[in-house]
Amino acid sequence: MSDVLDRGAVEIARAVAARETSALDLTEAALARAHQRDGAVGAYLAITDEVAREHARRVDARLAQGARLPLAGVPVAIKDNMCLAGTRTTAGSKMLGNWVAPYTATAVQRLLDAGAIPIGKANLDEFAMGSSCENSALGVTRNPWDLARVPGGSSGGSVAAVASGTATFALGSDTGGSIREPAAFCGVVGFKPTYGRVSRYGLIAFASSLDQIGPIAKSVEDAALVYETIAGVDAADATTVARPVETARGALRDDLAGVRVGIVREFDLAHLDPEVRAVYEQAYRDLEKLGAELVEVALPTADYGVATYYLIAPAECSSNLARFDGMRYGLRVEAADVGATYEATRAAGFGDEVKRRILIGTYALSSGYYDAYYVRAQKARTLIALDFRTAFERCDVIACPAASSPAFEFNAKSDPVSMYLMDYYTIPMSLAGLPSLSVPCGYVTPEGGRTPLPLGLELTTPLFAEAALLGIAHAYEVGTRHAQKQAPPALEAAR
Repeated sequence: MSDVLDRGAVEIARAVAARETSALDLTEAALARAHQRDGAVGAYLAITDEVAREHARRVDARLAQGARLPLAGVPVAIKDNMCLAGTRTTAGSKMLGNWVAPYTATAVQRLLDAGAIPIGKANLDEFAMGSSCENSALGVTRNPWDLARVPGGSSGGSVAAVASGTATFALGSDTGGSIREPAAFCGVVGFKPTYGRVSRYGLIAFASSLDQIGPIAKSVEDAALVYETIAGVDAADATTVARPVETARGALRDDLAGVRVGIVREFDLAHLDPEVRAVYEQAYRDLEKLGAELVEVALPTADYGVATYYLIAPAECSSNLARFDGMRYGLRVEAADVGATYEATRAAGFGDEVKRRILIGTYALSSGYYDAYYVRAQKARTLIALDFRTAFERCDVIACPAASSPAFEFNAKSDPVSMYLMDYYTIPMSLAGLPSLSVPCGYVTPEGGRTPLPLGLELTTPLFAEAALLGIAHAYEVGTRHAQKQAPPALEAAR
């Protein structure tokens, strides 16, 4: 059964539909593997054995009735800020440590309707606030390439589950880079669609104008299949766009002939570690070898991305997290009166990073500072989006690093600013709402280390050009085959 589990989502679904194996038998094997491997990696906050079995039985019954299910029997890990009815949904926080979701998120339900099997709820930085997955209040997730290193964040558990082979694909959420950066750290594909392409209904909100659900997968083809499944308008989310979803897999290509790739002048590689810089320079050369034309483009406001993001996102965080007060659901710490109960509950329930962002956001929204900070940040956001629009007049896709370094060791970035800067290359795309993904592009071996660590190339296209983006990424993936050249050492040891 392990040979079937090691296939991609497309192949697993074909095998189950052809009755080479049943969804239930495959699920039992996937659960056994998750329990065997996850003790070392810690990708999951909960492995949902009975829920998975229940859905597997439904898939087998539906197939017997002639249903066509594009994800039949395919194991999926769900980031634990997305609701799955009847399961604990925590957002990685003590505040929701025992909260059981009464309904299922739209994106998750669309996967279930397509036959996917929820293997478990994946760990994350608390309320999706972080770039390393070190901020989870409920568990530690390790990078399958080197267990002494972080998997990236905030979707660290989702990415680690795919990289360690305990899920075929996963759902993550990306606010400023939370799918793309950990995907780069763990050597998998991480895809953030255009803002509004995938429903956020059932996603516990961090920053509502930035949050977007997307797939994490072993291949671009699998990511395209998942995207087709979860994308589309949803009456329960007014920010979704009533626009037809393209058949992304039909746009997959094997070369880049005629494609203009923009290299951003402001994203100078000179400050990167020489070995890291060499990987990205080779990635650009590989794009040319595949037929692309490299053109220089400018993003003059890109350097303001981090500062802009860390005003807008905390402001929205401050507003969204005000609902966690111990009164209606989640943690409640009793105190002398209502005000004291609020304070005691939030002091005990929120971690340091969440408190930090609430304070920043509340300050930025406060009387006398709103115009100076929040309004100016929104103006800067508009300028960043306009710069991208101008850049795309010269190119079809923009290529740049997904991260400035490979995965770092735990506790290596103890100050907030150094952590925030990890999203330097991903934040501008999020502020502009653009579709963007990370695809494996090579490996580096840190000084004194023996384990190669993956890096990711970030590719970005104009709004709603997901099919073109996935096609370009597929051409790069099959042309370089970086994902097939190595396997995570922790995964190899578990076999």
